[in-house]
Amino acid sequence: MRPEAARQPLGIFGGTFDPVHFGHLRLAEEAADALGLQSVRWIPAGRPALRDTPRVGPRQRLEMVRAAIAGNPRFELDPAEVEAPGPSYTVPTLERLRRPDACGADRPLVLLVGNDAFAGMAGWHRWECLFELAHVAVAHRPGYSVDPERLDSELAAAFRRRFCADPARLAAAPAGCIATFAMTPLDISATRIRSLLSKGQSPRYLMPDSVIAHIHEHRYYTEN
Repeated sequence: MRPEAARQPLGIFGGTFDPVHFGHLRLAEEAADALGLQSVRWIPAGRPALRDTPRVGPRQRLEMVRAAIAGNPRFELDPAEVEAPGPSYTVPTLERLRRPDACGADRPLVLLVGNDAFAGMAGWHRWECLFELAHVAVAHRPGYSVDPERLDSELAAAFRRRFCADPARLAAAPAGCIATFAMTPLDISATRIRSLLSKGQSPRYLMPDSVIAHIHEHRYYTEN
């Protein structure tokens, strides 16, 4: 990596991706533009700690993400969590990325989350440590930014203390800020896609054709 690239903010986008769809892709693409990210690193969870067991295994979800992001030079894939023996937690993932043989201590990292996920962040494992390891960027619908009055009191206090209105500030420090950005609202859910697939119905235009082809080839999400 070029030295100047190593100082640019890197987006971190974790999730179950069961399956990956256009809502995920637009969030990552629009975050890169709005926040000045050098790239976005996708990290599929092996065993998500706060969600139901995924319908397909971690390696299968990894390959769907690989198919989805192929051809986008700003997207990269991190397979490490699918190999992890225990549940996937965000703080240990960020600690891994902060090692000298990974991103190191000085590169700005920006954890990308949706508004709903951010609202529940106070229930995450060691959530207070997140801000020592990364910035947090919250995606929201246009005209509906984060309302601290609707957050857990401790999270609301952290939001007010750390809010950064200027995304350019994310490049000035490795971690510690909370930014927000508006993204195109897409009413797409992995739950709905799984339901369509289980009934033999088409998920076309909800996810990339390459992912649909991969799903059909391996018969994911079928009833039989």
